[in-house]
Amino acid sequence: MAYSDKTRRLFAGEIEAIKEKGLYKEKRFIWSPQDAEIEVEFPEGSSREKVLNFCANNYLGLSSHPDVIKAAHDGLEERGYGMSSVRFICGTQDIHRELQDKVSEFLGMEDTLLFPSCMDANAGVFEAILDAEDVIIADRLIHASLVDGIRLCSAGYDTFKHMDMKHLRKKLELHSDKRQRLIVTDGVFSMDGDLCPLDEMCDLADEYDAMVLVDDSHATGFIGKKGRGVHEHFNVIDRIDLITTTFGKALGGASGGCVSGRRELVELCRQKARPYLFSNSLAPVIVSATIRVIELLSQTTERRDKLEANTKYFREGITKAGLSVREGATPIVPVMLYNAKLANDMARDMYAEGIYVIGFFFPVVPAGAARIRVQLSAAHEKEHIDKCVAAFRKVGEKYGILGLDKKGIIEKYGT
Repeated sequence: MAYSDKTRRLFAGEIEAIKEKGLYKEKRFIWSPQDAEIEVEFPEGSSREKVLNFCANNYLGLSSHPDVIKAAHDGLEERGYGMSSVRFICGTQDIHRELQDKVSEFLGMEDTLLFPSCMDANAGVFEAILDAEDVIIADRLIHASLVDGIRLCSAGYDTFKHMDMKHLRKKLELHSDKRQRLIVTDGVFSMDGDLCPLDEMCDLADEYDAMVLVDDSHATGFIGKKGRGVHEHFNVIDRIDLITTTFGKALGGASGGCVSGRRELVELCRQKARPYLFSNSLAPVIVSATIRVIELLSQTTERRDKLEANTKYFREGITKAGLSVREGATPIVPVMLYNAKLANDMARDMYAEGIYVIGFFFPVVPAGAARIRVQLSAAHEKEHIDKCVAAFRKVGEKYGILGLDKKGIIEKYGT
């Protein structure tokens, strides 16, 4: 047989090498609804522990909100469990149209198309709207799903240095002969938590007759005065051509995503995007719940405001504790450790202190940029944040990194 003992030993050896480096990603199981406090089995087979969750994308604390759960139940009762079809055959219900209209209104876009996930939206959008006469010019730190989608497209591909508008200008000049130029960026970059300067980017797009696509998955619902996203934050709502985003983070945390933007571009996705044409429709329970989420966000900014306050409180506390963190204002707060094993070991010790966080290292982040990515939520209370900061202080003291900058940590642990 093809999968011989020799082949098995080869792959098993690769797994053992990962374990020996202290970089093995152990299985973890949550035995409770997603919330600020969860019950976790880690490692597999161990007793369950109640811990505070500081690594979920549940930014607005809506994953277990009673109104959202009720809406999901209502969707199940009124529209069934699943569609058993793709959208263009018999998979489109009235509520799919309703959600698309609500998303368009909320984001300030002309039209919206639903996808099973934002990864599917990113996989489908480029091939649908561009061809070999065009070029994509992307920030070098865009999300992996954008990179994968770009690879499926016949358009040319170039990059510019992270958030470097001078370098972007040079690339736009270089590709001035192309039929269409599409600038691609994250709104909030998921590993660093920094905001793309969309106002400056849109100025360049206007100057060089380019389009702008923003993946706003880590911003939709809570960035901007009304939580509409980074384009609202920079007051460029009417200057963005396409937004891809997810319903699987702040907007309830289940799954689903969309492409939202110029009517003609969205229609091309409806006609040509393969993940839309060949994937089952978004389940009615998710559609109904997401409609309710957008209604909640349109009524009040209370949760968005609490998240902003929690973020400020944590950033101040963790900095005073002596940890090295990236500056910023978003609820993504990377505690920089630079060494992969150190990040993994500290995350394990944090769990022993009742704080659930994860170490990130290559290939998820660049080599030598290992970290623990802390994510705040409107579900967190101040006492939760105080406990998290105290745990970081205790564990950081154990590893002797309090007060050390990047150079000091690297000298002590290497990269």
